Amino acid sequence: MNRKLRVALAAGLCFGTAHAQKHDPAMHMQHQAQAAKPAAKAAPKDTRQAVRFPKTLREHTLTNMRDHLLALQEIQEALAKQEYDKAGDIAEQRLGMSSLALHGAHEVAKYMPKGMQDAGTAMHRNASRFAVASKDAGATGDVRPALAALASTTAQCVACHAGYRVY
Repeated sequence: MNRKLRVALAAGLCFGTAHAQKHDPAMHMQHQAQAAKPAAKAAPKDTRQAVRFPKTLREHTLTNMRDHLLALQEIQEALAKQEYDKAGDIAEQRLGMSSLALHGAHEVAKYMPKGMQDAGTAMHRNASRFAVASKDAGATGDVRPALAALASTTAQCVACHAGYRVY
């Protein structure tokens, strides 16, 4: 065991004993294993396609994407409370085809490569499908089609973020 590690362990043991600190002794082995590991390798290169937006549109787009995440959270909360109409309304108004004007999609789309445009359009369409399926769940009690539509919506977000980055 190297000198720095012994000093650190001794200091930790003294501190722990002095303050009657409760801990899991098994963690000592885990900490020792971490200390023995070689330094972490450099992060892998970001291979996503860089997409340049004018500064104001970039900020606007990133704000919209954060709102999309917030909308997904609110949708999940509504589903958990079996508030299917509310979940559908959130989806349609903030993610669905009805939200395109709100987001200025026409203005932003001209800076996007076709694949990015396609992913965005698919996300908006799937969100509208989810909105209908969620409202149907309120009548049928079967939430599975709504969850599948929500997963398809989120899959488009994941695909776009995996393939593209704006700057």
